[in-house]
Amino acid sequence: MSSTLHSATFAPGRFGPYGGRYVPETLMVPLFELERAYEAAKTDARFQAEFADLLKNFAGRPTPLQFASRLTAHLGGPRIYLKREDLLHTGAHKINNAIGQGLLAVKMGKPRIIAETGAGQHGVASATVAAHLGLECVVYMGTEDMARQALNVSRMRMLGAKVVGVDSGSRTLKDAINEAMRDWVTNVRNTHYLLGSVLGAHPYPTMVRDFQSVIGREAREQILAAEKRLPTHLFACVGGGSNAIGLFHQFLGDSAVKMVGIEAGGRGGQLGEHAARLAAAQGFTGARPGVLQGTYTYILQTEDGQIATTHSISAGLDYPAIGPEHAWLADQGRAEYAAVSDSAALDAAHLLSHTEGIIPALESAHAIAGLIERLPRLSGNDLVILNLSGRGDKDMDTYSRLL
Repeated sequence: MSSTLHSATFAPGRFGPYGGRYVPETLMVPLFELERAYEAAKTDARFQAEFADLLKNFAGRPTPLQFASRLTAHLGGPRIYLKREDLLHTGAHKINNAIGQGLLAVKMGKPRIIAETGAGQHGVASATVAAHLGLECVVYMGTEDMARQALNVSRMRMLGAKVVGVDSGSRTLKDAINEAMRDWVTNVRNTHYLLGSVLGAHPYPTMVRDFQSVIGREAREQILAAEKRLPTHLFACVGGGSNAIGLFHQFLGDSAVKMVGIEAGGRGGQLGEHAARLAAAQGFTGARPGVLQGTYTYILQTEDGQIATTHSISAGLDYPAIGPEHAWLADQGRAEYAAVSDSAALDAAHLLSHTEGIIPALESAHAIAGLIERLPRLSGNDLVILNLSGRGDKDMDTYSRLL
C-alpha cells in the first residue's frame, strides 16, 4: 500500500469509517479552535523550531536505535533493534506529544491544561511540560492506577501538578478520561485538554500521531544507516496506540514492512479478563465498533452495548478502546494485532533485563513477549525494530512482587 493510497482513503478526521467527532455541543468550539491552531502550527516556522528545540534539548532526542545483540543471540532468530524511547526525559515516548500540545496551549492562550493518565507516564510528561512552560496542570487518574503507579503520582505532585483521583467505574484510564472531559466542558475558555493517545475526537488522533511520528522518522534513518535496508517487521505495544502509530506511520507506504501491534491479553479470553480489541483470531471476545469518548472505533462491549471492564497487569494498556487509525489498519490488513498474557509480559521483562541490562515498562514488555511468540514465523534474515516505549522504574513494585 502506498502512502498516497493510504492518505486518500479517508476524509479529515476519518480513517475509513473510524474516527470523527462524537462530543457534546459545548466541546465542538474548542475542538474547532484546536484544529485551526494545529493546522496553522504545521506551517509556522517559529512553532516548528521551538518544538524541534524542545525535543532535542529538553526531551533528549534523537533516541538511539540499539542493536540488541544478546537478545538476538538468545532468541536465535531475526536481528533485533530497540528504539530507545525509554531514554527520553520522563522515561517514555509520552513527552513527544506533551511538548507539542503544551506549545499549542500557549499558542491558543490557554493557561491551564488538564490530562488523563493510566500508567502515569503521560501525566508526568504533561506535568513536566506544564512546569517548563509556566502552565497550571491538573491530572485525572483512576484510584486503582494511583495505587499501582504511586511513584508517578509523587513525580506529578513534585512537578506542581494537582492529581485528582477518580473513584468511579473501574477506577482506571477510561474513568480518568471521563472526568477530564467533564472538567473540559466546564472550563473550555481557559483550559486545553492534553489528551495522551491517538484517541478521542478529531483532531486528536491525527495530531497526536503527527507529534509521535518523530519515532518512525528517526528509526527509518537509523536502520538504513545501520543495516542499509528497511526492517522486515515493526513491533510495538498498543493501548490507545500512540507509540505504535508513531513508529508505524513512517513505514505505511512500504508494503514489505510488516507491522505488529501487541495488546494486553491479561488473564484470558473472556470479556473482563483482558484489554484486547483486535485479537479476535486468538479467541479474545467482546470487541466491536462503537463510540467511546469522542471517537468511533473498536470497543470492548457487553452484548447490550455497555462498555466492558478490562484487565491488564499494565495500567497503560488497560483500556476498552483502540485508536481509530489502528482500527482502520487492522481492517485493511496493513497491520496485524495480537495479544499476550500478563505472565508472558512478565517473563519478557525478565528476559530483556537479564540479556540487555534494560528494565522495560510493563507496556513495552508486551511488545517483547509478542516478538518472542512470533519467533517460529521469523527467520535469521528478518530485521526487527521493536519500540521500547518506556522504562520500568514505575513498575518496580509490580516486578518485585511478581518476579
